[in-house]
Amino acid sequence: MKKGYWVVAYRSVTDEDALKEYGALAGPAIREHGGQMLVRTAEAIEPRESGLTQRTVVIEFESFARAVETYESSAYQKALQVLGTAVERDFRIVEGV
Repeated sequence: MKKGYWVVAYRSVTDEDALKEYGALAGPAIREHGGQMLVRTAEAIEPRESGLTQRTVVIEFESFARAVETYESSAYQKALQVLGTAVERDFRIVEGV
């Protein structure tokens, strides 16, 4: 079965406190669904071509369906409510090869 991934690039963060509170809720929700953090950095980034230096997160799940299920879970939705408009981000759920 192909794995699923969350690939997230943060374009801007206007409220670091809300982001921290989101992380405190999102982390357990993600782990509860088997998600594993592969990348979480705002510093060790070497952009190429049209790339930008942006906070980047990559999370791996056992399947694409599990990645979607996690995003739609009530626990993760609560985390999103806390996050509100504190960030602007490019959030993609993708299937591995």
